Amino acid sequence: MKQSEICELTTEEIKEKIATEQSALTKLKMNHAVSPLENPMLIRATRRNIARLMTELRKRELNK
Repeated sequence: MKQSEICELTTEEIKEKIATEQSALTKLKMNHAVSPLENPMLIRATRRNIARLMTELRKRELNK
């Protein structure tokens, strides 16, 4: 997810996205622990998406 796409989301949508991404990250980590993932870079991409979403959320909190 690109930063421009994140900026277009509402605050509530960002919070929902963070929750879904965090659950997806947990599932990826569990699956990777049991048997190696075909593409382990998905874990990194998911972590970075969470960071982008949280950064945008914090930026909005500070602008209030």
